[in-house]
Amino acid sequence: DPMGDNWYLYVLECVDNTLYTGITTDVHRRLHEHNNTSRGAKYTRSRRPSRVVFCHPFDSRSSAAKAEYRFRKLSKNKKQKIIQGIDDINILFKL
Repeated sequence: DPMGDNWYLYVLECVDNTLYTGITTDVHRRLHEHNNTSRGAKYTRSRRPSRVVFCHPFDSRSSAAKAEYRFRKLSKNKKQKIIQGIDDINILFKL
């Protein structure tokens, strides 16, 4: 694995300015899949190109999935604050 053993929560901004959130062990591969292959999520396929606007490492798939679940439930405004670095992603674990 080129990025090590970490799992990553990643956020894509699609061409229509919507956000897509996922987890992976390789963000570069995943972005390529979203933009260039049928392996990308159906949501992003009609909203290409997407770009990575946020990425955060976790030490297990479980903790990345938990963060993804909580991140997806936030308002877009709250998500933007985490993306911009105004709020720390660790607030997700203090909910």
